[in-house]
Amino acid sequence: MDAVTNYFSEEKKESKFFAVIGLLACLLSVFCLGVSENSFLHGISYAFISIGAVQIVVGATIYLRSDIDTVRVNHYIERDQKSITDDEIPRMTLLIRDLLLYRQVEIVVSVLGLILFVSFSTKDITSGIGLGLAIQSSVMLFWDIMSEKRASEYLKYLNSLS
Repeated sequence: MDAVTNYFSEEKKESKFFAVIGLLACLLSVFCLGVSENSFLHGISYAFISIGAVQIVVGATIYLRSDIDTVRVNHYIERDQKSITDDEIPRMTLLIRDLLLYRQVEIVVSVLGLILFVSFSTKDITSGIGLGLAIQSSVMLFWDIMSEKRASEYLKYLNSLS
């Protein structure tokens, strides 16, 4: 499998899993909100729904775009090398920069979530929101680190073409 197909294939696989995690988080949250009166579980559910919705949208967007991106970049390689330098390398450079920013935000949200969880140890709604944020932000952090690693390798490949 060539580098372009491999990169977008892995992105597609990860994005599907990412969207499924978001969907499961939302479904679990709706269930907990519907059957439980526990404010701690409600807090976790609010955080899970908020971040889970982001995971669904981002995962679905990447999943639906990956095949088109594979065709587009392979076309660049075969017939339009200038677009590698003018379009794809800048796009990937920006993506990596964005992933670094996302990582910083996810670390801050995870830490703030843990602080809320520990500070409000009475297991109230605020403590639940804190735990939910810490868990979901950590999941997002893991996936973004994996995506950044893959994107960096792909960018090296692109740079070798120019």
